[in-house]
Amino acid sequence: MLAKMDRKAFTYIDGTWHEGNPPLLGPLTHATWLSSIVFDGARAFEGVAPDLDLHCQRVVNSAKNFDLVPMLTAGEIEELCRDGIRRFPHGAELYIRPFFFAEDGFILPIAESTRFALTIFEAPMPKPNGFSICLSRYRRPAPDQAPTDAKASCLYPNSARALREALGKGFDNAVVLDPDGNVAELTTSNIFIVKDGVAITPAPNGTFLAGITRARVIQLLRQAGVTVEERTVRWEEVLDADEVFSAGNYGKVLPVTRIEKRDLQPGPVYRRARGMYWEFAHGS
Repeated sequence: MLAKMDRKAFTYIDGTWHEGNPPLLGPLTHATWLSSIVFDGARAFEGVAPDLDLHCQRVVNSAKNFDLVPMLTAGEIEELCRDGIRRFPHGAELYIRPFFFAEDGFILPIAESTRFALTIFEAPMPKPNGFSICLSRYRRPAPDQAPTDAKASCLYPNSARALREALGKGFDNAVVLDPDGNVAELTTSNIFIVKDGVAITPAPNGTFLAGITRARVIQLLRQAGVTVEERTVRWEEVLDADEVFSAGNYGKVLPVTRIEKRDLQPGPVYRRARGMYWEFAHGS
């Protein structure tokens, strides 16, 4: 899941597409030193870009929640995204990242200095081979402790600490708790557990990003007659689950095959969720 800088990429800024990794932020740019930057991530693969419109709308919403002034609508951003996708071979596996940032300000960003950029780069889809998880000591912040109502870059260093901790212990990812000690998410995606055929995922409580892929998986499972509960989840329930899988933009739907010292296999609810998501993606 680590990005390499030598991959093919295009960035749109100030009306022009640039190839590679053009410099955008200067030493006096507010976003450089005070983190006034929000972004979103969408995917293109196998000739489709599922829920691209929702990702474009969310970056606009994040900008507004960050007191920035988005100068483009979600529809205009989507058009730019599709223009960028066409710069790559058909079916290329791409990460699509629109973002807004403030150029000027001191502590508070000057809203009128908001700028927009869009980067699209090659990023292979992770294989659904399964990954391992452990519990992290780091937690998600409460809404009064961080701007959790936006997909903001400043929220990710803490997730990086949790991921680094997990990798150092020999795991691929980690479960992060909320301030009350309940399960919030994985460091890079939302989490589902399955018990007795019921899919369970933490209810949104303002401490984590309830993702677009998460919402789509819930919708698809319910339409297929699978019971899905959004509720408080304890770590002990994850340890005891029949199945565990993730839902997130980068890898979409992936199985967990080890929790701490316990091995488990991808289960029927996971396989159904992944299969239905792929059908949805290609049908849209």
